[in-house]
Amino acid sequence: MKAHTLETQSTINPQKALQFLKEGNQRFVNNLKVNRNLLEQVNDTREGQWPFAVILSCIDSRTSAELIFDQGLGDIFSIRIAGNFVNQDILGSMEFGCNVAGSKLIVVLGHSKCGALKGGLDAPKIGGLGMDNLNHLIYHFDSCINDIIEEGEERSSKNEDLLERLNICNIRRTIEDIRHQSSTLRNLETDGKIKIVGANYCVESGIVTWINETDTLGINRSEKVLATSH
Repeated sequence: MKAHTLETQSTINPQKALQFLKEGNQRFVNNLKVNRNLLEQVNDTREGQWPFAVILSCIDSRTSAELIFDQGLGDIFSIRIAGNFVNQDILGSMEFGCNVAGSKLIVVLGHSKCGALKGGLDAPKIGGLGMDNLNHLIYHFDSCINDIIEEGEERSSKNEDLLERLNICNIRRTIEDIRHQSSTLRNLETDGKIKIVGANYCVESGIVTWINETDTLGINRSEKVLATSH
């Protein structure tokens, strides 16, 4: 498979970009990855790049977006930070990806059993993790935790239901932050030039679940990418 060019990127709309990722995850789950000559793609992209999507994911070693969506060199911009949230620099990277480089889709990709979110749940009990910058990161999730935790519920990473609710809340909150904190991306989405979506990766099955924004928790009625062969 050839790398994307300016011409092929220009034919992609946000929905088509999303479909590419859905199909790629189906291939990944079924171990049917596209045959790519990566060295040829190095040569194809030596003069430039035309990715069709920007994917924000966690640094977790199991969540490489290129692998789980079966994409090659030059196909996606991959942004990674523990807990898949945004700050000003990440938003600037997204603005570059979409408004300058022409990507049509932003995906906020969370995942099950996230260590950063576990740390956020356990931090008050253990007095932080003993590292100044890591402590700053894990306390980032307090707002979501305070919003979703029920009265009398155990705040602990061992509470698997709370951990998964936090995961979905964090994905949604990140999407809200993108729209609220970047007028550039908000306007691109309003104009229909890009789409901003949330997704959840299961580290046990390899399946990506696409989150329905109209759903209360975003997990019960979300659209699953089924592991069906082509």
